[in-house]
Amino acid sequence: MPELPTVAVLGAGSWGTALALLLGKKEVQVALWARDAELAETIRRERQNPRYLPGFSLPPSVNPTSDIQQAVDEAEVLVFAVPAGALREVASAVRECLSSPRLLISAAKGLETDGSRPSQVLQATLGRHCGDMVVLSGPNLALELAREIPTATVVASPSPEAARRAQMLFMHPSFRVYTNHDVTGVELGGALKNVLAIGAGISDGMGFGDNSKAAFITRGLAEMVRLGVALGAEERTFMGLSGVGDLFATASSHLSRNWRVGHGLAQGKPLVHILQELRQVAEGVPTTFAVCQLAERLNIEMPIAQTIRAVLEGRLNPRDAIHELMLRTPKEEWWGTRLKEA
Repeated sequence: MPELPTVAVLGAGSWGTALALLLGKKEVQVALWARDAELAETIRRERQNPRYLPGFSLPPSVNPTSDIQQAVDEAEVLVFAVPAGALREVASAVRECLSSPRLLISAAKGLETDGSRPSQVLQATLGRHCGDMVVLSGPNLALELAREIPTATVVASPSPEAARRAQMLFMHPSFRVYTNHDVTGVELGGALKNVLAIGAGISDGMGFGDNSKAAFITRGLAEMVRLGVALGAEERTFMGLSGVGDLFATASSHLSRNWRVGHGLAQGKPLVHILQELRQVAEGVPTTFAVCQLAERLNIEMPIAQTIRAVLEGRLNPRDAIHELMLRTPKEEWWGTRLKEA
């Protein structure tokens, strides 16, 4: 087996910590960067992340730090595991530390307010320092990954060699990694499913049954594909791990922050209070607004996403939102080349 590279995982939330934990179990040398110096010191002292992923001991090869220069200096691979809204700021800081391009892996699952995908943000921000780009996405809840509950993911890159490098880096008995070339589709799958997870949480919070959620997820998937294809993604990507796979996991699990947002809204809790209780970013909230703007710009019909936006804005309560969706003009169910008309 080839020697594994040194890695910097940028972001010490639950997701970044879970990825660092996975790599550490393979004895990869990992610098786990936390923006909060106090958190980095706590992780270093306690050998776990008590704030975001308590109860999991980090292997000796994982070295927490709040010094971003120290984190990236010796790293051959940079894994960005920060929220999409913080990605540009972190990438700007990284750019000042780089003297040569590195393999970049984006593990962010969201969109900027203008609809920019994480890989686009990294390429624009890092410029000439941007090496080969890989995106990672799939049904990968951080807590289950840390528990070594078997799952799979996708790494996508325009470079087959870069995708294979990322594949071998993350492959583990509990984490099966597939490669793909459709960067746009893999990223959009990871972002758009968060919007639908909010709606699934609303459905569960309203006390609706499996029929309701199955219908909601299926019609939501049609919206994901419509927008994705319009943005240059391949339709089949959304039938894979980063599409329907991640959608199923996030829309079904009480571990999902986005599901919990929807569930709280259905119970009448104010959005601001729900987000405060989460203590981490629920990517589906800002992504909902970005997605709706993209859909309007491209003239793509996305009634579910637009209804979720109305609930987040307080213009509709969850029960009225469901009522409006159910009473829309009757449609035919179309797939393939006529999907955009469904």
